[in-house]
Amino acid sequence: MRRTLFAILIVATRLQAQESLAPLRVVDPTYMDTTAKACTDFFQYSIGAWLARDTIPPDYSYSGVGRDMEDRNELVVRSVLEDASSKRAVDAPPGSTEQKLGTFYATCMDSTAAEERGITPLKPALDSIDAARTHADILRLIALNQARGAGVLFAYYPSPDLHHASRYTAFLAQGGLGMPDRDYYTNVGHEADSLRQAYVKHITNTLTLAGEASDAAAGDAQRIMTLETALANASLTRVALRDPKATDHPTSLATLRTTAPAIDWTLYFHTIGLDPAPAHVNLSEPAFFKEVNRLIVSTPITTWKAYLRFHLIASGERYLSTPFVNENFAYTSLFTGAKQLLPRWKRCLRTTDNEIGEALGKAYVEKTFPPEAKARAKEIIDDVRAAFGERLRHLTWMSDTTRQKALSKLAQMHEKVGYPDVWRDYSKLEVAEGPFVLNVLRAEQFEWQRVVRRPGTPVDTTEWGMTVPTVNAYYNGSQNEMVFPAGALEPQTFDPKADDGANFGSLAGSWAGHELTHGFDDEGRHFDAKGNLTDWWTASDNAKFTTQADLIVKQFNSYVAVDTLHVNGKLTEGENIADYGGILTGYDALEKALQAHGRPGLIDGFTPEQRFFIGYAQSWRGNTRPEALRTRVATDPHAPERWRTNGPLSNDPEFAKAFGCKAGDPMVRPPESVPHIW
Repeated sequence: MRRTLFAILIVATRLQAQESLAPLRVVDPTYMDTTAKACTDFFQYSIGAWLARDTIPPDYSYSGVGRDMEDRNELVVRSVLEDASSKRAVDAPPGSTEQKLGTFYATCMDSTAAEERGITPLKPALDSIDAARTHADILRLIALNQARGAGVLFAYYPSPDLHHASRYTAFLAQGGLGMPDRDYYTNVGHEADSLRQAYVKHITNTLTLAGEASDAAAGDAQRIMTLETALANASLTRVALRDPKATDHPTSLATLRTTAPAIDWTLYFHTIGLDPAPAHVNLSEPAFFKEVNRLIVSTPITTWKAYLRFHLIASGERYLSTPFVNENFAYTSLFTGAKQLLPRWKRCLRTTDNEIGEALGKAYVEKTFPPEAKARAKEIIDDVRAAFGERLRHLTWMSDTTRQKALSKLAQMHEKVGYPDVWRDYSKLEVAEGPFVLNVLRAEQFEWQRVVRRPGTPVDTTEWGMTVPTVNAYYNGSQNEMVFPAGALEPQTFDPKADDGANFGSLAGSWAGHELTHGFDDEGRHFDAKGNLTDWWTASDNAKFTTQADLIVKQFNSYVAVDTLHVNGKLTEGENIADYGGILTGYDALEKALQAHGRPGLIDGFTPEQRFFIGYAQSWRGNTRPEALRTRVATDPHAPERWRTNGPLSNDPEFAKAFGCKAGDPMVRPPESVPHIW
């Protein structure tokens, strides 16, 4: 009886929430500010009316397309999780994925238990840190904490070998920082100083909440900050990391031991579960590991213990009692601008999706993504592929030698649309009633054990790097593939019932064309058709590409992101190239589709070409808090939405033609400044 009533209440709440969310359209004329001039500021023209009435909710750092689609997807995911939660004790078979999914979500939603337990669930792990006496003890704890999801000192992960992409190799990379980026430790100025002081205070507060005396916690916080600053100073910048060759350092185990002799690498690999130790690794940043070696020797064990305690607590702080949750939010909100916490169900849903997301995927697809939607989306993606091939064939600056290899890469580029063909096996995952933070740690350890022994084995080409409900997509250079989760193939991005102009502007222009172009941007172009890092460009073509790409860097360096902070054109170079290639290729694909399917009459007063560009612009509909924009300037390879719209469109003569823009208009850049790549 109680379960029946509970189910009725769930359904009623869900229906009420769904009714409050208006349906999304790929192109929505009500978003437009037609008092603005398309040739002056197309972002304002396309979404200005929406911007004028939008208010960012207090629990978000942004609003717009992504949030609107996430809200709708999360209602579906919530129904899956609540059903699994209500069935877990009776209807779900013991040990089944559904039972584990329901238990995971239910233990997260049990706020009463979290309040009663406080830090207690982490006490055994904290006690093991307190018991450390030697550097060997510290090394074991570093390895164990990495396996628990606490990113301490450096990163280990298996990934396709840069030169033999069909097999995995072991990567060792820089890491160990608690602030969002190494630049937060190295930047100068009042704002940078304030954020560093806030981080030290956050460390102090976290350690104090865990039971450490406030004076001792303050001292530990300063020592942790000193240690992390040394790691930051030895770390490569995000711009430097964009060059794949900068992190390509195949290294034998003997050389690794010479580079960082203070680390017992046999013990380390044994502790993380990779035994025997690999004969070779890719040591992404050798200079960083030389500094790690120095710090292992020179840093007192008491400092290492404080560092490990803090990062263990910080990795689980969001899942503990209210004082810990509030402390975590108070610190992270400095970078997001959010004013209050998300509802508990959203936080639990997102953690579940992040930790065991493929357990959700199958049920989500059944509710949201019919076969005909997948077929139509794939048709548009294939149209984009054909259009890009035509552009390659007619490039005047590219030699035939490079062109043939580019066409070969394009022909061999794979695509994954909607959902995996093979779902992840969760039979070895342990999920138990009790403290939720321990279920998170078990999920982290399950994922670690799932992949830790991969070096030397064939690459799993069926694997996805995003969960099915995710509103995003990606290009994977090591496998030469585009991936489009079902969560991104919903209105406003794509609607199988919408007109070609709208769908090609959004899905083809800002998604499919964008991801495809990543295979040929400043980073992706260094990988060949098989995913191997190799120079397949002629020296002359390489120089010509760089000259044109530098024009895009210069263009975006001139744009203001927030306050006086400019977009980092070099950091955002790849995304800006992909945006530009996306609209060029998407437009070509639209014109081919119109030839094949026929031209419709005006829709909402606009031609198919105009709806293409409006669809592209509205796909970047967004409003972001200043704090989040400042963080994005430092950490995000994507430019703000206004410039992702106006930047590439102002380079495109087809846009100017569609809206009658003339030389001298802000949306028409001087010919000598316009890049010509794809």
